[in-house]
Amino acid sequence: MAREFTTIGVVGLGTMGAGIAEVFARSGFRVVGVEQNDEWLARGRGHLEHSTDRAVKRGKLSEDEQKELFDRITFTTALTDLKDADLVVEAVPEHLGLKRQIFAELDTIVPETSILATNTSSLSVTEISVATHHPARVVGMHFFNPAPVLKLVEVVRTVVTDPAVVADIETIAKRVGKTPVVIGDKAGFIANKLLFGYLNHAVSMYEGKFATREDIDAAMRLGCGLPMGPLALLDLIGLDTAYEILDTMYRQSRDRLHAPAPIIKQMVTAGLRGRKTGRGFYTYEAADSPTVVPDALTPSAEEPDGERGTPGADIRTVGVVGSGTMATGIIEVFARAGYDVVYVARGTEKVGRVRGAVERSLDKAVLRGKIEEADRDDALSRLTGSPSLDDLADCDLVVEAVVEELSVKQALFATFDEICKPGSVLATTTSSLPVVELAMATSRPADVVGLHFFNPAPAMKLVEVVRTVATANETAATALAVCHRLDKHPVVCGDRAGFIVNALLFPYLNDAVKMLDANYASADDIDNAMKVGCGYPMGPFELLDVIGLDVALAIQRTLYQEFREPGFAPAPLLEHLVTAGYLGRKAGRGFHDYANRPTSSASR
Repeated sequence: MAREFTTIGVVGLGTMGAGIAEVFARSGFRVVGVEQNDEWLARGRGHLEHSTDRAVKRGKLSEDEQKELFDRITFTTALTDLKDADLVVEAVPEHLGLKRQIFAELDTIVPETSILATNTSSLSVTEISVATHHPARVVGMHFFNPAPVLKLVEVVRTVVTDPAVVADIETIAKRVGKTPVVIGDKAGFIANKLLFGYLNHAVSMYEGKFATREDIDAAMRLGCGLPMGPLALLDLIGLDTAYEILDTMYRQSRDRLHAPAPIIKQMVTAGLRGRKTGRGFYTYEAADSPTVVPDALTPSAEEPDGERGTPGADIRTVGVVGSGTMATGIIEVFARAGYDVVYVARGTEKVGRVRGAVERSLDKAVLRGKIEEADRDDALSRLTGSPSLDDLADCDLVVEAVVEELSVKQALFATFDEICKPGSVLATTTSSLPVVELAMATSRPADVVGLHFFNPAPAMKLVEVVRTVATANETAATALAVCHRLDKHPVVCGDRAGFIVNALLFPYLNDAVKMLDANYASADDIDNAMKVGCGYPMGPFELLDVIGLDVALAIQRTLYQEFREPGFAPAPLLEHLVTAGYLGRKAGRGFHDYANRPTSSASR
């Protein structure tokens, strides 16, 4: 039978601790909040007041409920006031010595039947537990920030944690409206293990000047549907906190991908710790303010993409080569934006099919009220289909959208070089191949640029504009101007494997597969941790099954071959599933079995 909890202790009333105290008090528990001195205690109370005031303003809490909530909380500077607590949750800074000292003291204060939980996000729960005489009652209870809002709680069991204690923590987590996921005691647990490797990689990308902070963040929000970009998220978390988590994970795992990017330590040393100090990767209106204000790195309104005012060419007629889903989507996007479009497909039958696909898509847009019938008819009137590449001769911009095979694309660009008029811009939609290798198949590499649209092209706002070492400023400026006319959000990046989105997304997905292969957690638990704990629209295994495991493996191999980073080596489980033909939804089975159980659990 599950034990009864009446009094909950919370040690540490920073942003996280105050949020945890609020969660329990809202659910009717008596809460004893402890801080080390009166100043910090007042600050902790202020955190609670600010959070609950905001809830009252939003109508999620009445003023009477707010008063009752505070009546249930006792604020104190004495650990001994926890002598009657049934559960104590520690939420102090991520320092092992400090946590061990607190647990050793708590062990002598609370009854032997009480549970001691740590909210650590990266430290070993086992190392904390052995500071007590009763390690079997110690467990990890990792909330996510902001605790009153985010549903996930990682329940971390050690090799000596009593199973009944784990079950009790699962029960109380559900009682306060959270979604518990039970896992073993491993650096970073689930969410932070996957999240912080990705965040660290984004910082390295920024530090290497591969792309601007705004473009990195926009790429991940618009390309992957994430609630925040990685650099903005680090500012919210706090760069000092992020450094401690990454450093702890690296010391435990020795995985170089978790070694904190040098700029993080430099920024922390300089006091640029994110929102809490008013400056991090971005500059904020004030300390603890979410409002970003312009600074020296902010692109000007006149030059939003940092192209230094370089004028672009006048584009009137666009050529598109290809007949697949991406090609037809791009054709539609250009036609709807007012461009005359010449599209080329192999044979008259495919030309007709492409037009039919564009017509059906435009008809759906009319039915959904997204465009008027006149707009549809106008877009269709701008389309000219042809089976001959020679009809691209007068196009101002030609976009290649054929199969992802380097030799095929190189042959096509060599043909463009012969056919297309001087000064026309030649673009590729490749998502993984080196753009420069296509550029060098021509005699005019300065005119070649990457325009990586995302699928479905009519719906997705993001376009990665990829500059090679040979791309002319005018060519890049033209590509940016075209994207803006298409009502797309362009981000500029250099020509290296994965560009921005795939370079950050696929190592994260690969890490999730490695975690599953190590039997650390189930695919469902990992998916839930990232959706509930981090606000991701899909878990990594759901996303891999949608993308296709063969596609994911090919991209991961490309990343590994280019960067030679051991951590980028494709997970063996991913390779085995592809070899077995388990390619995801398109094959009926991947990490989940879609043929037999549409909402099934994971394959392992």
